[in-house]
Amino acid sequence: MAKYTVVTMPGDGIGKQVMPEALRLLKAVGFDAEYFQADIGWECWRNEGNALPELTVELLAKYKLGLFGAITSKPKKEAEAELKSELRGKGYTYFSPIVTLRQHFNLDTCIRPCISFPGNPLNFIRKKAGGGFEEPFVDVVIFRQNTEGLYAGVEWTNPPDQVCSALATHPKFKPFAGTPGADLAISVRIITREAAHKIAKVAFEWARKFGYRSVTICEKPNVLRETSGMMEEEAKAVAKHYPEIALWSTNIDAQTMWLTKNPEDYGVIVASNLFGDVISDAFAGLVGGLGFAASGNVGDEVAVFEPTHGSAPKYAELYPAIVNPIAMFLAAAMLLEHVGEIDKAKLIHDAIAQVVRDGNVRTYDMLRIPGGRNVIAQGAASTRQMTDAILASLGKVAEPELEEILK
Repeated sequence: MAKYTVVTMPGDGIGKQVMPEALRLLKAVGFDAEYFQADIGWECWRNEGNALPELTVELLAKYKLGLFGAITSKPKKEAEAELKSELRGKGYTYFSPIVTLRQHFNLDTCIRPCISFPGNPLNFIRKKAGGGFEEPFVDVVIFRQNTEGLYAGVEWTNPPDQVCSALATHPKFKPFAGTPGADLAISVRIITREAAHKIAKVAFEWARKFGYRSVTICEKPNVLRETSGMMEEEAKAVAKHYPEIALWSTNIDAQTMWLTKNPEDYGVIVASNLFGDVISDAFAGLVGGLGFAASGNVGDEVAVFEPTHGSAPKYAELYPAIVNPIAMFLAAAMLLEHVGEIDKAKLIHDAIAQVVRDGNVRTYDMLRIPGGRNVIAQGAASTRQMTDAILASLGKVAEPELEEILK
C-alpha cells in the first residue's frame, strides 16, 4: 500500500501536458504515492454547468492532498455561450474551480516562493553605477490570504434593493445613489481579523524557521483604511512575538516599483488576496515568469499545489508540447515539502538548478522567442526534453543516501 495518496487534477490546456511530466519526476525521486485523477475545469463547465464536479471534491475531502494543473476561465457572457445548448438560460453561473476549492476547504494560506535559479536567462538584471550589469539574487516568499478580500465572490450587477439601501447609509455612496441598478456593479472587499492574524502569523513563523530577517506587510492602508488597516494592525500585533524579525510596511503600488529597484532586500511578504496575487506575479517576473512560478494552497486539513500559469489553449494542441514544465515541478516539490519529504524536494530543486545553470536545455520562454509551432526548429527544448534533462541530472546532484532511490 502506498504511503501517500494524491488527487491529480490536470484540468485544461497545458495542464494536461505538464501533469504527466510531474508524475514522472515524482516517481523518479522515489515518492511512494498512489494517484487518483479527477476532473476539473472548462469541459466540466460546458457539459455539466459546473467546473468543479462533486466527485473531485469528495476525493480531496478523503485524501487531503492535491496536485493541480491549469484551468481555462472566461468572462460571464462567454462562459454562458459555451455551455451545451440544453444548459443555457438555466441559471448556471461559472465560478473559478480553484477559487471554489480554496473557499470550500478553507485553503486560507497561499504560499508563493519566488526564488531565482542562477543562470536563468529570464532572471532580473540591472545596470551597475560604474558600468556593466549585476544580477541580484531574489529570494522572496509571498503569503497571500487566500479566501477573503475581493476574491470572496460577494458581488452584484444590479444589486438588490436591500444592498443599495445598506450602501446608501455610507456618505461616500452618495455619488452613486442615482445610478440605475443595471449600470451598477459592486464587489465587496471582506477582511476578518481572525484571517488577517492567521496569515500574518504563518508568514512570521516561516521567516523564523528559514532565517528571513524581515516580513513586509504589503497593503494600502492610507486609502483602504478599514480593510488594509486591519491587515496592517494584525501584522503589527503578531510582530511583537517575533522581536528578531523586522516588520516593514509597503503600499502595493509603491512595492511594484521598489521590487525592480532592490528585490534582494525583501524576504517574506504578506498580503490580502488581490494584492498578494498581484505582488506574487510581479516578483515571479523577476525569477523567470510563469514557467517558474508555483503555489501552495494550504488549509488545516487539505492542501492543493499548482503552477500559477493558465491553461494557454493556443499551445495545448501543439505536438510535441513546448511549454516549460518547471513551474509544475516546483509545485510538486512544494507538495513533497508539505508532507515532510524534504530530501526528495531538495533533489528536485537541485536537479532543476543544475539544468538551468548548465544552459544546454532551454524551453522557448528561456530562449526569449515567441511560442509557436516552429520553436523546436529554433533550438527550443520540448516539454518532454526538459523533463528528460532534469531526470538525467538527478543522479548528478543526489546525496549518497538518495542514490539507491535513483537506481
